[in-house]
This record gives sequence, structure tokens and C-alpha cells, in this order.
Amino acid sequence: MSTLSDLVYAQAQASEADVEWLHRLAGDGQLLADLAFADIVIWVPTPDDSFVAIAHTRPSGAATLFYRDIVGDRVRPQWRTQVRDAYMRAEIVDSASPDWFEETPTRVRAVPIVRERARDGVQHVVGVLTRHTNLGEARTPSRQQITFNDCADDLFGMVASGDFPDLAAPTSPRRGAPRASDGLIRVDVDGVTTFASPNALSAFNRLGFDEELEGESLLEVTTGILPKGRQFDESLPIVMAGRAPWRADIEARGVTVSLRTIPLKDNGHRIGAIVLCRDVTEIRHQEQELITKDATIREIHHRVKNNLQTVASLLRIQSRRTHSDEARDALTHAMRRVSAIAVVHDTLSEGLAQNVDFDDVFDRVLKLVAEVAASPNTRARTRKTGTFGTLPSEYATPLALALTELVTNAVEHGLVDQEGEVEIIAERTEDQLGVKVRDTGVGLPEGQVGRGLGTQIVRTLIQGELSGTIDWHTMVGSGTEVTIEIPMRYLDRGEAALRL
Repeated sequence: MSTLSDLVYAQAQASEADVEWLHRLAGDGQLLADLAFADIVIWVPTPDDSFVAIAHTRPSGAATLFYRDIVGDRVRPQWRTQVRDAYMRAEIVDSASPDWFEETPTRVRAVPIVRERARDGVQHVVGVLTRHTNLGEARTPSRQQITFNDCADDLFGMVASGDFPDLAAPTSPRRGAPRASDGLIRVDVDGVTTFASPNALSAFNRLGFDEELEGESLLEVTTGILPKGRQFDESLPIVMAGRAPWRADIEARGVTVSLRTIPLKDNGHRIGAIVLCRDVTEIRHQEQELITKDATIREIHHRVKNNLQTVASLLRIQSRRTHSDEARDALTHAMRRVSAIAVVHDTLSEGLAQNVDFDDVFDRVLKLVAEVAASPNTRARTRKTGTFGTLPSEYATPLALALTELVTNAVEHGLVDQEGEVEIIAERTEDQLGVKVRDTGVGLPEGQVGRGLGTQIVRTLIQGELSGTIDWHTMVGSGTEVTIEIPMRYLDRGEAALRL
């Protein structure tokens, strides 16, 4: 399915500001649908004098008319004239008689979507919003339904006058955002409650307010239930008075209620506000637990890094006190391997996700390897080209260790007592990650791959832990090239986790 932006830009009649406005309105489509107890569809004009649907929202508390998604469809013939009239006249147009949709009587309202252009202050119509009400389930409306419909009508009027959505309002979070069904309070221009839904009253009861909300100043009610001496958001009085389209949380008696205020206007004059509220106590507890767990995990990575650095330091001290060249080399190699793993944990301790920018990790590892592996008579230059991208930690550690071994071998054996270069080439595609380690040294002796501990470690890490392949071969002329290929299916978990 095409996105809203793709559908709008395909018509070549809207600016980026128009698209942002339509995105904001579509983001509040669920609120409009729930208040109107109707399907909400947003249309934009096409070059051939028709309209195409770019967004559709079904109501939560009423039956939908459209069981099949209509996003991307052209406007139906029975609605085209009404939608065109609303667009051309910049006026709300109601259907003169019930409209029949798949044998269901409906009532259609077409609302022009008006936006004021910042550069000249002139208002223009960027699309049309239609409300499709199912009359087949008509029944005597309750006071809540009447109030919800009144609120919807006020918002439709604001859409037609360019007052809604409000770009100054913060974007709605997906998690824990209050909806009309969670609790709705309507206040007048003075901030006095004129209606409170049962769910809204229950939320305030849990906060400690035991009376009726209607007839009371919402700001006074809120300040009366807040714990004495506790600091609260400075914007809370403005939110509770319905003067700004902001958000706030109220905490009392171990309960947290999230609030969202939508000021209502008539021809630019404020006439009151809608205050949506939702008990988000459990959600806030879960978020706090996640924050605590993230902090704990980062602290663990930090401590592991410190411990590994301590081990590396001990190995360095031990190697300096060892008289055997063979033992000294073994301890130096072990110190380098431990230090490479410590770099990965150090990177993980700095972020929130269990994924690492492997290019940053490898740049640090490469500098470490070049300093440790080079001998007094060896002048080795290292160079990295290409991009590794983001990898999950369980793959970053073995890959960093394997590349450490390969670069070390290239410096210590391929470029021993001479000047040369080691190049690491990373090529990442949708199917695999390819890495080449290429040096300008003496090449493999008689084309034979070594059987030492370093080679065994590399094979175990690449083939065993990463399910990849590795190949050594001597290049024509001089030097050795090692080719590593790792299937992307073993790496895409990290990409998916990063997107979440």
C-alpha cells in the first residue's frame, strides 16, 4: 500500500507544507472517527478533476461502513459532486438526503481541509475530509454521544477554517496516548467542566477526587489532588484551563493520568476545550522498568569493559616480565584479543540498543591492532574502505575478534620487517556482508594456509558462530587476500531491532 506522502506527491499538486498538514490531520483521524462515530476519509484532488483517498480511519465505538480499505481509490460517483463542491467553495457540504452505500443508509459530510500559507497568510484548500455515518444502527443518542458529536462538529469547523490541526501541538506518541474512549472532559472558555465521560470521572476518582467534575474548575480540581510540596510541570495550569494544545501527566496516590488538551475555536475565537485523559499507570511503570533495565545493561557492559581492560593490563605486565619470546608473544596476542572484545562492550555501554555501529568499533580496533602488532622494523599502514553498518552485539564481538586476528597476521607475517599496507574492504548488500583483508606483503608460503591458533580462531568464529565462509589466497604479484562472506539472514535481526 502506498504511503500518504506517496499518494499526495503522485498528484503533483501539493507542497511539503501541505503534506505535513495532511499528515497531522491523518494522525488525529482516530479522534475524529471516535467523536463522530463514523468513518473518516481524507481526499486530495487529482490532475483529471477527481479525488483520491489518502487516509481512512474506522470508528472504535461504531460499525464501519468500509470493510475493505479504500486508500488509493478514487472517489465514488455518488460522492464526487459533494466533495468537489466542498473543495471549490471551501465550505462544509452535507448530503441533502441519506446516501446508500452497499445497501446501508448513510449520511455524508464533506469538510474542506484548509491551511494558511505562511509566506502570504492566504488560506487555501489542500483536500477534503468526509464523514460517513452509518444510519442503519441509528438509536436514541445518549448524552455522551451527543457531546462527542458536538465536539466532532466543532473540530470539523476548525478543519474548515484552518485552525485544526495545530502545528504548535506536540506530535502524538503511539504508546499511551489518550483517546476519546479512554476519557473525555469538555470545558468552557473559563475552564469549567461542562461534561465528563464516565471513564474520565473514574480516572480522577483514582487520583483522589471523589466528587462530580461537572460544574467544577478543572484546574482547581487538579491542584487540589496533587500532593503538597511536589513540583509539577509548569505547563499544567495552561493545559487544565484548555488554553494550549499541550500534554501533561498528573501523578497522585500512585496513579498516573495522561492528559491532552485540544482548544476549540469558532472563527478564531476560543470557545472551550476538549481534555482527553487516560490512566497510564501501568504503562509508566513498564517504561520505568525498561529505563532501569537499559541502565543496568549499560552498566554491565561498562563493568565488563573495565574488567577486560584490567585483564589486558595484567597480560601486558606479565608479558614484560616473561623471558621466553614464545610466551611473550602468546601473552601479547591474548592481550590484543581481550582488548578487541573490550572495545565492543565499551561501545554497547554508550548506547540504549543492543546494536553497535561496527564501523566505529572497527576503527578503534584497527588503531589498537596496528600499534600492538607492528615491530620496530615493520612500517604498516592500515586503511578501511566501505561500510559495515549496524550489527547486533552477538555478531559484532566475533567479527571484531576475527578481523583483529587477520589484520594482526597480515602485519606480523605478511609485512614482517618491511613497509606495506593492509586494506580492509567492507561490502554490505541485502543478501550478505562481504569483507576482504588484503595486504601487500610476501604472500602465503607456497600457497599454504597457516595452521596456528590465530587461523583456528578465525575459522571457528566465521564458520561456527557467524555461519559464514572464509578463503585465503595469494594475489598475483605479491600479498595475501582473505575473503569473508556472512549471510545477511544472520545479521538482519540487528537491523530489525534497530528499527523498533
